[in-house]
Amino acid sequence: MNLEDLVRESIRTLKPYSCARDEFKGEASVYLDANESPFNIPYNRYPDPHQLELKAKISDIKEVPVEKIFLGNGSDEAIDLLYRIFCEPGVDNVVAIEPTYGMYKVSADLNGVTYRPTPLNDKFDIDAYKIMDFTNQHTKIIWLCSPNNPTGNNLKTAEIIKLLKWFRGLVVVDEAYIDFSGEESMSRFLPIFSNLVVLQTFSKAWASAGVRLGMAFAASEIIEFFNKVKYPYNVNILSQQYISNMLDNREQILEWVSRTITEREKLIRSLKKIDIVRQVHPSDANFVLVEVDDANYVYNILVEKGVIVRNRSNISLCKDCLRITVGTPDENADLLKEMKLIQ
Repeated sequence: MNLEDLVRESIRTLKPYSCARDEFKGEASVYLDANESPFNIPYNRYPDPHQLELKAKISDIKEVPVEKIFLGNGSDEAIDLLYRIFCEPGVDNVVAIEPTYGMYKVSADLNGVTYRPTPLNDKFDIDAYKIMDFTNQHTKIIWLCSPNNPTGNNLKTAEIIKLLKWFRGLVVVDEAYIDFSGEESMSRFLPIFSNLVVLQTFSKAWASAGVRLGMAFAASEIIEFFNKVKYPYNVNILSQQYISNMLDNREQILEWVSRTITEREKLIRSLKKIDIVRQVHPSDANFVLVEVDDANYVYNILVEKGVIVRNRSNISLCKDCLRITVGTPDENADLLKEMKLIQ
């Protein structure tokens, strides 16, 4: 597949902004090229626009070459850039599973791109044939989220691979919750499929949602277009330093993940024993999707008690469902106590 054929012509011919740190790379004793203040070192300096030191650390952990890594202001930046690079407004369309993460549609609407949802099956999984039926010659991207939000389950790898083989556009697999899953990352297939894009984040397992740093793993040609279109200094120096320190303490992260998975299984067992709970769906994430007798009523009662969950009963296939994040043992105990009191 020639990836450039998928790119909008205006993006292919775009001359990117060249910042001071693009024109000079290396170390120097005097920096007088970027109109920075000479005071308050090191925060007076613009950050590395390509985050090379941080990417090198990520590369070691994720086993993805540096040239195949993009870092952005949360995964939402990568989602938006994929639309801006590959989708011609008013012409192209994308296909996405339903229900799933809402930003795929919001970003499509913002970029003037038609969004085509295709429902999951009764097991919240995908059928590659049915997804392909929703595509046409103007479909540029298929959006998949695995483990999916809000359903919490992994999608079948075999079905994703079928799409990668058949579809002549990009297949994006959002793995925001992959660390809580027993599945390996789809990034292992990057050497095989040039049309694969994998999204991950530091918001969930790495407990750094407030830092706003997301990752995209893709063919180097795609990453080059990301770097061409993104704003020059899209990841600030504080975020780069913070995440660098987190990467040095990976053992702590692995412990947090293990504790979360243990609490998830305890929470699922306990929820199943509550009278108002009809079903607890299997989860490979740090949350569970729970069907209750009357989701609106239960949600409002929990809010009154100061326990906030997410009411998902208004979206496809999730009638009367609440999405409950796995908290600390004490937080989970408070949730269970209040749910048991609801009549």
